[in-house]
Amino acid sequence: MAQNTERATNVTADGARNAEIADLVRILEGQQHRKLDVIAPAAALRFRQGNVHVEGVESQITEDGVTNVDGIYRPTAVADEGVADKLRIPLAYLRRMRTDNVALLDENVNAWLRQEPERKFMLRAFRGENAPGSAPAEGVARALLSDSYKLMDNFDMLLAALDGVQQSGHPARVTGCDLTDRRMYVRVESEAVAVQARALLRGYRSPFDGRSGDELPLISAGFVITNSEVGSGAYTITPRAVFQVCTNGLTMAKDVMRAVHLGGKQEEGVVSWSGQTQRKTLELITAKTADAVRTFLSRDYVEAKVSEIEAAAGVPLAEPTKTIEHVSKALSIGTEAKDRILAHFVQGGQMTAGGVMQAITSTAQTLTDADQAAALEALAVPALTAAAAHA
Repeated sequence: MAQNTERATNVTADGARNAEIADLVRILEGQQHRKLDVIAPAAALRFRQGNVHVEGVESQITEDGVTNVDGIYRPTAVADEGVADKLRIPLAYLRRMRTDNVALLDENVNAWLRQEPERKFMLRAFRGENAPGSAPAEGVARALLSDSYKLMDNFDMLLAALDGVQQSGHPARVTGCDLTDRRMYVRVESEAVAVQARALLRGYRSPFDGRSGDELPLISAGFVITNSEVGSGAYTITPRAVFQVCTNGLTMAKDVMRAVHLGGKQEEGVVSWSGQTQRKTLELITAKTADAVRTFLSRDYVEAKVSEIEAAAGVPLAEPTKTIEHVSKALSIGTEAKDRILAHFVQGGQMTAGGVMQAITSTAQTLTDADQAAALEALAVPALTAAAAHA
């Protein structure tokens, strides 16, 4: 079968999709130098022309020099969501104001900020890049969060997690990385821990190159590491099986290990970790990662998971189109994604509930938006259950 779909791959200065680990490290290192995290009262924040203006926050002298906070920061979509949440402005209304009436957006946000001038927020931002002798450059407002939000940055979490993988003693490699405004994703696989899944892959063909699951029936153990710096989720390690025939990934969300970004309230001003606090947090992340790896990169674990899904996966579908329609509606999968899933289902050749599962995971590989891809892949197991029940 000719290849009809392409796995999405893209790397930019601030984001990545299916990148190498070296690319991710380079991007994160660049971001570390531009980060600015500050606890500010509502009285120090104003919206003007849709941008966040920080005024009256004291500069801080650090080892790196003077950290100036006051300035203009352009909100991302994630930051707008934080503003809507913290000020209890309906998000759809805020988005409409940003598109159709920015002056009204300024008026609404500022009115609610004036209601509680002493209320404190954490603003996560990137500094603007200033040319010598020029006016201060506009920065980026990444998120508006609670003043008790605990900083667990992607770069630190990544290094701690990779240390945990190494300490576990399991042979494993990073197979792909994604970085968005919301989250970091790092996929790890151990081809040394692979099990046969002939019943699960019987009759399946890769929609990418037509290879046969009957000839390549192996499933490798793996997991995906995720973290959010902007309040879009905890640090997690989720087990993930990888199908050799098509590199589809199947995440088992119910077994996720997580560490949440919650801590005590922090003082006003620029936020920085103390060495001791940072060391303790990262040591805990490393230890938890090593424990998770020992569990998830286990032949017994993978065999048990394959056994769990095989019975449902083998259920034949009398009316596949209606089943996929039902599954998409039940799991709130959009029309465009549903159509792609149906096409992948036909190409896969498995007229079973397992074929629906495979079509979802292969479709996820083709999406350019990494957050959407991860969300769709996470629906594969629930979709399997729904398809088998509907058959």
